[in-house]
Amino acid sequence: MATRSVVQEVKEIALAIELIELGARLQLLEAETSLSRERLVRLYKEVKGESPPKGMLPFSTDWFMTWQPNVHSSLFYNTYCFMTGPANCEPVQALVKSYRLYLEHWRLQEAMGQLDDAPVLSLTRAWTLVRYFSSGLLQMTPCVRCGGRFVAHAHDPQRGYVCGLCQPPSRAGRTRRAALAEQAADRTMPATAEFAPEPAREAITGAMTGAMPESIPEATTGITTEITTEAAA
Repeated sequence: MATRSVVQEVKEIALAIELIELGARLQLLEAETSLSRERLVRLYKEVKGESPPKGMLPFSTDWFMTWQPNVHSSLFYNTYCFMTGPANCEPVQALVKSYRLYLEHWRLQEAMGQLDDAPVLSLTRAWTLVRYFSSGLLQMTPCVRCGGRFVAHAHDPQRGYVCGLCQPPSRAGRTRRAALAEQAADRTMPATAEFAPEPAREAITGAMTGAMPESIPEATTGITTEITTEAAA
C-alpha cells in the first residue's frame, strides 16, 4: 500500500479551506481535491460553522447569456484565460486567483455605489463556467464595436456581434439598490411640495434640484398675502 504524501495532503487541505472561504460548494471541493467527502464536510463545518448547502449545481448555460451575468462572467473568464495562458497557472489556482481579482473589482464598484450588495458571479458559477468552456458548450465572441471578448453560446454566429455594454437592454442598470433609492426619493420628495401653491411648489422643487425659479418673490408674497387675509377675517 503506497503511503500518501503528507505535504500533498496539507496543500489540498489549504486549497479546500481557501475554496470554502470563497463560497465553494461541496461538489466543487470533491472535484478539485482528493479529500474524502467526510473530511470535506468536517472541514466545511469548521471553516463556515455550518453544514454545507445541499442541492444540485446550476446546469444551464442560459444564465450566462442574460445581460448582467454575461458582463460579469466575461470579465472573470478573460482574467482566467490570462492566468492559464501568460501567467502559466494551474487551472485550480487560476480559478482562485481570477475569482479574487473579480471580487476586488466588484468591491471597488460596490464602494462607489454602482453595484448591489452581493457579487453577481459566485465561485460555483465561475467554476461551472470554466467547465462549460472545457466541454465546448460556450465560446468567447468579440464585439464589433468595442473589441472586447464576451461569453456566448458555442457555434453562434460571430459576425456582427454587439455586446451588452455597447448595446444594453432597456432595463439595464435597474439594480435592487437603484430601485430602493428611487422608492425612497418618491416617498420624501413630494411631501413638502404637494400641497403648496403652484409658485411656491416651483420654488421648493427648484431648491431641491439646485435651480431656483425667477418668481420666488411673487411666490412668497402670494403666500404672505393669503395668510394676512385669513388672519384679518
